[in-house]
Amino acid sequence: MPKVFIDGEAGTTGLQIREQLQQMPQLELVSIAPELRKDVAAKRELMAGVDLVILCLHDDAARESVALIDGLQGKRPRIIDASTAHRVAPGWVYGFPELVPGQAEAVAKAERVANPGCYATGAIALLRPLVDAGLLPKDFPVSLPSVSGYSGGGRPMIEAYEAGTAPLYESYALGLKHKHIPEIMQYTGLSCRPLFIPAVGNFRQGMLVNLPLHLDALPGKPTAADLQAAYSAHYASSNTAENFVKVLPPTEDGKLDALALNNTNQLEIRVFPNEEQRHAVAIARLDNLGKGASGAAVQNLKLMLGL
Repeated sequence: MPKVFIDGEAGTTGLQIREQLQQMPQLELVSIAPELRKDVAAKRELMAGVDLVILCLHDDAARESVALIDGLQGKRPRIIDASTAHRVAPGWVYGFPELVPGQAEAVAKAERVANPGCYATGAIALLRPLVDAGLLPKDFPVSLPSVSGYSGGGRPMIEAYEAGTAPLYESYALGLKHKHIPEIMQYTGLSCRPLFIPAVGNFRQGMLVNLPLHLDALPGKPTAADLQAAYSAHYASSNTAENFVKVLPPTEDGKLDALALNNTNQLEIRVFPNEEQRHAVAIARLDNLGKGASGAAVQNLKLMLGL
């Protein structure tokens, strides 16, 4: 029975991963005593005895834990890192199994997997199929206005919203230097830096990532139906046995509830068209703590451990 340790299990993502793993009798979940969480020797000894470590830490702490594992003698545990620290690092496999055909197999064989960012999961899910299909040039300027529940903002933001002291809706990272941009560019192949405009709303979980497009500005002047077909073909060929990415028609009322996929590992893609004006918006909907964090980590763990 494989042994798994969550380094940082007291955080938002760590707690959700722990809840899911506790429901899996195929593995043994190992914990460290709260008073020993910063004890390097105790952590080293624990890591030496497990098969897989999930890092739910800030970037610097994640790098420290990886260095600790690197220093182990003999067999080392495999790693899933939920931080930003290794998402574009050499030697790490990107943990979006539906990214392209063969990605799930790469995750299954990997020693080190970098769990994607929540916004990045939606953005890459929207952009990569269009780039691969030749509908969206790599140097095309794109915008990604998006909104997430406040649970993606870390402890200070969560506490502010739950105390009722935060605004109902707030755009942020308006210096246009968000930490998800490097992985969005790397795993979509974009050479033109996208304009990513995140916002947070007064709801705990849920996410919408939007890709608005002037269809006539694209080289081939595609229709919205062409975009829809590209998504359907891409995910039909790259989906794993568990089909977590679904391509669906636009809603009849032209509305989309950001919270509808909460507490799932599902991701939905829809294309909303206005062919008269030659406009379209592709939208990815997901749970920022599900497919955008803990759900993705558990999906990757199952692939890595063959569960």
